[in-house]
Amino acid sequence: MTTRALLIVDVQNDFLPGGALEVPEGDAVVPVINDLQDSFDVVAATQDWHPEGHRSFASRHEGKEPMDTGSVDGNEQVLWPDHCVRGTEGARLAPGLDTRPVEAIFRKGTNPRVDSYSGFFDMNHKVSTGLTGYLREKEVEEVVVCGLAADVCVKFTVLDAAEEGFRVKVVEDAVRGVNLEEGDVDRAFGEMREAGAEVVVAEDFLL
Repeated sequence: MTTRALLIVDVQNDFLPGGALEVPEGDAVVPVINDLQDSFDVVAATQDWHPEGHRSFASRHEGKEPMDTGSVDGNEQVLWPDHCVRGTEGARLAPGLDTRPVEAIFRKGTNPRVDSYSGFFDMNHKVSTGLTGYLREKEVEEVVVCGLAADVCVKFTVLDAAEEGFRVKVVEDAVRGVNLEEGDVDRAFGEMREAGAEVVVAEDFLL
């Protein structure tokens, strides 16, 4: 039998409505994810965990506003509002998220100089979070991804999971996107499919 892991990406207060970097309807994923968890052999989560003054924050770039683009460790990327600063309320996992089944949490974005969208690696693929090794130890073959945000951290996590050799699925009704530019979420799903991921819905696991 295939060992499957549910990977919950960045379901944190700052990404919920009213948070520093709110994802529209981000809170809607919480009950869906809670319903999903009992269907999996392994449940793990990722957590954005930035130091204060992280280079991905627009506040660290003179003359830049949140959602402008800029260079972070050689990568041209969106500059974000200050968010998910380690130890703050905004960095906490959503209060409604049932964390009892979560066996391990992998923190990312901890290096102040480089961003980390993926739950597996930093943006330069130089530093691993240890997630691959953990999943291998658990003999996981299939990774099912949910959480926030579909067109940023979920997408990059899915792409890396596929690159690491796992079978990958993304749960369409258990993710929401930033959609900074119209069509970003649709393009993200296209990229994930192109990488070999299957797009599914929660009901597929609840039957």
